[in-house]
Amino acid sequence: MTMQAVSIKIPDTIAEYTLVEDEHDALTRNAMILFPYIKKEVLSHGKAAGLLGIHKMDLIALYSDLGIPYLDQTIEELESDVAVLRKLRNKTG
Repeated sequence: MTMQAVSIKIPDTIAEYTLVEDEHDALTRNAMILFPYIKKEVLSHGKAAGLLGIHKMDLIALYSDLGIPYLDQTIEELESDVAVLRKLRNKTG
């Protein structure tokens, strides 16, 4: 993967935390740069993973390790989705 240096404006107080040498820390930093675009549905997890040069499941695991869930539905939303799927299955089966 080719790399490019970019310049961003950040507070002086956090600058030291953006310079990482460890490959995993750099991947985590870059994944966190992409996360808002996933949240806004501009990028999918798969597309973001491709941009990072990793598999989608590895990106999902990385976010999970950081406490960011892949699915952010409430129990009620999940139950509603399951009910819809059951109705659809009964109509086609």
